[in-house]
Amino acid sequence: MTSQLPRRRLAHASFAAAVLAGAVLFRFPPAQNNFYPECPIHRLLGVQCPGCGATRALAALLHGRLTEALHANTLFVLLLPIALLYALILYHRALASQAFRWPQLPPAALSALSAAAILFTIARNL
Repeated sequence: MTSQLPRRRLAHASFAAAVLAGAVLFRFPPAQNNFYPECPIHRLLGVQCPGCGATRALAALLHGRLTEALHANTLFVLLLPIALLYALILYHRALASQAFRWPQLPPAALSALSAAAILFTIARNL
């Protein structure tokens, strides 16, 4: 039981950090505050990477503005439910009494995700 205690504490601390980050993002939207980091790919190469706009999209979602979120980063918005499900599975497994195992995504899913990110990046930079 003692070996599970640090894992459970880390799981709870990670959950609390995510809630705190969401609260900061809700209170201080990127459109009105400039302390959020700039994308290094966009800064160096002048192109939008697959993650560009994800912070703005999440802030818009937190404020209930789906259209704005989709405009900021469609791929992020579409993949967010899957990422949240993955995070919930991780949290549940971290709290479980058995040995922790990372959930494995099928190789086909990873390939499809990579292809979607590449196609999305090309399309948004045309």
